Amino acid sequence: MDSTGRGNIRSMHILVIEDDPLLAEGLVQALTRAGYCADAVDTAEEGKERLLGGGVDMLLLDIGLPGMDGFELLRRLRARGEQLPVLVITARDALNERVHGLDLGADDYLTKPFAIEELLARVKALGRRAQNPLPMRRELGPLVLDDLAHRASLADVPLDLPAREWAVLGVLVDHCERVVSKEQISAAVCSQGEELSPNAVEVYVSRLRARLEPGGLRIRAVRGVGYMLQAPPRG
Repeated sequence: MDSTGRGNIRSMHILVIEDDPLLAEGLVQALTRAGYCADAVDTAEEGKERLLGGGVDMLLLDIGLPGMDGFELLRRLRARGEQLPVLVITARDALNERVHGLDLGADDYLTKPFAIEELLARVKALGRRAQNPLPMRRELGPLVLDDLAHRASLADVPLDLPAREWAVLGVLVDHCERVVSKEQISAAVCSQGEELSPNAVEVYVSRLRARLEPGGLRIRAVRGVGYMLQAPPRG
């Protein structure tokens, strides 16, 4: 066992919630061959009961389920404080659907059809992240990021941050007083294989700069390199 109590990554127990029996069977077989412990259920209700019983380390969650859909199950899991990694797998590829899933607390998003190799790579990455979790609450002067509740505030005033601004701010906070390249920001924001143009990064940074400067936090542009979030002066 490691310090997280989960054991090594390959011994993780992964629950697949997928109502397509052929796909569910294929996922379980692929995960098992890769060294994971995996099984599947075909409804959100059954998945919820399995999760309440404990022993599940990661969830592969389809959205288009009969009865309760995957989004509602995800919302309920996060509302009760459940932090196990969730990889959403779905045929819904619209950007607003992906953003909605991330806002509800999904850790990653994979659109059908997908290659098993990509799925396994994402599962592996999520397993590593689960064993080295970021703090649930990050503070920088008057700025507070509550990852559990997905809320941000500046000097106790709530900040209403869209999903991508939240992701960009998280990267900058995690690298406070260090330069972060536009490529690093884009990679952190676009975990679903999308591309974010340098101009788009500039837009998100500009919006964040306007939000943060009243609290004494400054995002400094380092020409030709990237951006640095500077903590407010002490005193």
